[in-house]
Amino acid sequence: MIPTATIRKPRGAYAKTAARRREILEAGMDVFATNGFRSGSIREIAEVVGMSQAGLLHHFSNKNELLAGVLELRDDRATEYVDTAGQADIETIRGFVRLIDYNAREKPGLVELHCVLSAEATSPEHPAHDYFVRRYAWVLSFLTEAFEAMQAAGQLAIGIDPTSAARGMIAMSDGLQVQWLLTPDSLDMAQEMRNYLHPLLAVEL
Repeated sequence: MIPTATIRKPRGAYAKTAARRREILEAGMDVFATNGFRSGSIREIAEVVGMSQAGLLHHFSNKNELLAGVLELRDDRATEYVDTAGQADIETIRGFVRLIDYNAREKPGLVELHCVLSAEATSPEHPAHDYFVRRYAWVLSFLTEAFEAMQAAGQLAIGIDPTSAARGMIAMSDGLQVQWLLTPDSLDMAQEMRNYLHPLLAVEL
């Protein structure tokens, strides 16, 4: 950890720019969460923060960078449900399931944004490509650590590979999101994730 004495706070114009960028991302998260990815627009975000569209995009290289920034902010706020600073263990898995439930109930527009942008960003040329590569690598590593800790604690079923369990959980989450977006009333994403995890565990989730 970097000692706090060595950390310098942003000053002057840089601090104002960072604060403005954060304000734009927070407004974007609210707009997309409320109106959905397709209905939400840069114009609406600009109106919320009292800027022109050109002025808003001045803080980002393009619209896709703004969208990826909104998803990064969503990830930051997810720590309310998943403690990413502590030891990964069974509580990490429980937290992810609670987060899936929360996103379905409160943030459907951001679920849509994630699905659309992650699919488009599979192209190496896409502005959000690096963000999603980093994100999936981190999520895989974190979930693998959780399953490894569970295995050491005797909470994982015999023969379950922690990395495969983590990959399966990510794939299940992504697939459920697409199915849920197509037919929202046809499934409970959190419950389906619990059903997937049940045979992998030696304890109740």
